[in-house]
Order: sequence, then structure tokens, then C-alpha cells
Amino acid sequence: MDSKVNARSGLSIFFVVLIAGSAYFEYRILALGGSIQHHLSLIAGLVWWVTVSSIVARLALGEGIRDVSFRWGGAAGTRAIAVAAAMPLFVGFAAYGIAWSTGLAHFQAPVLPGAVLGMHFPPTQGTFVRFFESLGVMLLFGALQDFKYAAGEEIGWRGYMLTRLVDAKIPAPILISGLVWGLWHAPLILSGQYASGPHPLLSVCLFIVGIVAGGYVFAWLRLSSGSIWPCIWGHGAWNAIIQGAFDRSTAGPSVWVGESGVLTAGMLVLFAVVLYKMWPVRERALSSPSLKPLSQVSNPG
Repeated sequence: MDSKVNARSGLSIFFVVLIAGSAYFEYRILALGGSIQHHLSLIAGLVWWVTVSSIVARLALGEGIRDVSFRWGGAAGTRAIAVAAAMPLFVGFAAYGIAWSTGLAHFQAPVLPGAVLGMHFPPTQGTFVRFFESLGVMLLFGALQDFKYAAGEEIGWRGYMLTRLVDAKIPAPILISGLVWGLWHAPLILSGQYASGPHPLLSVCLFIVGIVAGGYVFAWLRLSSGSIWPCIWGHGAWNAIIQGAFDRSTAGPSVWVGESGVLTAGMLVLFAVVLYKMWPVRERALSSPSLKPLSQVSNPG
């Protein structure tokens, strides 16, 4: 079967399964109400349903999993891992630093990381000492702990959907992948259960701007390295650093910071633009999906 036709068939199956299963899990979460932190088993089912959807599509078309690319990716993979770690640190210090220093948001001493991770660390004095302690622990341990959620999304989003959008010759595949990723989160933001500020509809709009920019970064990680690991690491690091360190150091919801904040979205856009200016990556012309880093053809969309 022609690779374009095959990719479009796979995407059709993927999206049908994804929408059906995601609707079930999100309905259950919405019906129960409260923070998603109270429904972690359902959240685990929701994020891993993205991978399940990709597996169903692969099985239906008789495809293997080699193109997910569970390899390191050599020097390109190492560089991508470094970029993945740099993104939440840059966004966090830039966006939250501006907000805290100007009074747009208020800094508070974070919960000690041991309490967050179920680990025991000796207590420290001083709010900023506690912040940097929290940041260090979340970067080293929180990102690893979040792997079980990050992998569920990334094996499906960047390990399958992104490469199939490219193979299917869908216009602006990176943009489309980011929009899908953002809209998938939208119901839980509108309900106020996840990443929602004082105005849920505005939160959805800002979140989608930020996540589309983040989608460009994650696409760069995947396509430049030929590996899924930088995406998984980057996703886990983002959740641990932004949600686990910076959000816990900010008093109350804010329209300026958080995953649906104005400054957060702006800094994600800036990071993506600078990244593509420094190290351009272009879509592959190869028919077999993402088996090596790219350096050729077409606009990355």
C-alpha cells in the first residue's frame, strides 16, 4: 500500500479509537469533579489511551513498532535531551520570574519536595532555599516519576501521530499535531480541573497557544534525534518542573503563569522560535517513518 494512503488509513483508525476512549475517561473525570490529582487512575488510563490508540492502528494495518524508535539517537539524541531539560527551566525562570518580580503573581514557599514525591528530606529554612531544593528534586526525581504518564502520551503523539501526519502529506503536520494535543486537554481545562486560571475559556485559548508552541519543540526533539526518548524526558521534566516546582511556588491561580498563563505561552513561543532558528529541522522525504534524524525537504509546518 502507498505510504500516503497507509498513513491516512492509520490516522483514521487512530483518531476514531482515540476520541472514543478519551471521551469515556474524560467523562468519568468530569462527572467525579474535583482536581485531577484525586483521579490519578483515570488520568493514567486517559494518557495511556493515546498509546493504545496507536497500537490498535498498527495492529489493524499489520505494522510493527520499530518506527517509534526506542533508541538513544547518538549525539543528536543527547542534544535533544539537553534541549528537553532546558525548555521548562527557561520558561519557568523567564515567565514566573517576570510575574513574581512585577507582582503579576505572588511567590510563596513551596511544599517540600519530599511531601510531593513521598520521599523524606530534612527540612530547610528560607523560602528561596526551599524553592531551589524543590526545583532540584523535581528535576532529578519528579521527571523520572512522571515517566509513567509522559510515555503514555508521547508514544502515541510523537511516536505515531506526528510521523503519520508527515507521511500522509497533511498540510502543516506539526501545527495540526499541536492543535490535536491541545484540544485533547480542553474539556478538563474548561471544567477547571486541570491547568485552569480564573477564566476557563481564556485558559483554554492560552493553553492551546502554549501547547502548539510546545508541540513544535517536541516535534523538533523527535525529528532531529530520530528517538522518542527526548520527548518522554521533556514531557516528564515539564510536568515536574512547571507543575511541581514553579506552580507550587505561586500563590493561587493566575492568568499570567501556569500552563494556561499569558507569560508561559509567550515564553514557549519564544523558545520554539529560537530553537528552530538555531537548529532548523525539516520534515523527512522518506517513506518509512522516522528511523533517522532529518535534515531535508519542505517546511516544518
